[in-house]
Amino acid sequence: MSDNSRIDVHHHTVPAFWADQLARYGGDPSGWGVPSMTVAQDLQAMDRHGIGKAYLSLTSPGISGWPTELQPGMARRVNEYTAEVKDRYPERFGFFATLPLATIESALAELAHAIDALGAGGVVLPSNADGIYLGEERFEPLWAELDRRATVVLIHPTMPPAAPIPGIPSPLIDYPFDTTRAALSMIDRGVFLRHARVKVILSHGGGFLPYVAYRVSGAIAARQRHRTPGSVIAEMKRFYYDTALASGAPTLRCLLDFAPAEHVLFGSDIPYAPEPSVAWFTRSLDSFEGIAPEQKRQIDTANALRLFAEVQA
Repeated sequence: MSDNSRIDVHHHTVPAFWADQLARYGGDPSGWGVPSMTVAQDLQAMDRHGIGKAYLSLTSPGISGWPTELQPGMARRVNEYTAEVKDRYPERFGFFATLPLATIESALAELAHAIDALGAGGVVLPSNADGIYLGEERFEPLWAELDRRATVVLIHPTMPPAAPIPGIPSPLIDYPFDTTRAALSMIDRGVFLRHARVKVILSHGGGFLPYVAYRVSGAIAARQRHRTPGSVIAEMKRFYYDTALASGAPTLRCLLDFAPAEHVLFGSDIPYAPEPSVAWFTRSLDSFEGIAPEQKRQIDTANALRLFAEVQA
């Protein structure tokens, strides 16, 4: 793709002040490391990959595990920094706000500030917060407010509460695994049944959810007699799925055989994904023969335009 028409919903900001503080609180435990990228370098990378607009988010570990009293201040600082980037380049950037999840009260306060004062396009949530998954009762007040606001929520994976495979960085296998755990936590606890207006994007093609959806749906329905396998599958199809590191042909076939094409969104994972990987996955999406050109245009641009327009209406 030569023009800059793509809208990238999985694109990370790496503020230097956050990276410096992260090192003080144990660094990135995933084994992947923290890249550096200026806004100017980011814009150049976007141009190379046909990305017209990127929604910035702070990636894992974010501020999880930091002292409770420090989380609100860092979340505010990250959000104000990212809002400033958005305001300087309104045609090129939006952002998902970071929330301090150590207490729900502080998360709700930052949600209001980020959307009402800073113009955030949505929020980013980790797949688990210190081992607590998103369907758990403690998050119910947050989901209620996100639903009231019809918020777009990007769920980004983080390390699960289990030891990684020795020598293998967590993003390679544990991250898609934890995205799947987060999604199943939400489905099992009926988050969408109570909160129908919230729009949730699962990173990296939804982890393994499209692959295991039918296996899981029957088990949930057997345990919860008021639900059926079909109704559980319908809830899973309410998720949106980004293509970051997930547009190899076998993965796309599985994803698009399960999810509605209008719920698939372009994602790059810049700058955490090495640029050759971004280029390879983008070419793979462009050359994929399993969908029509119009559906590719929807994935690249139209689906995201519609999603953000719906929640801002």
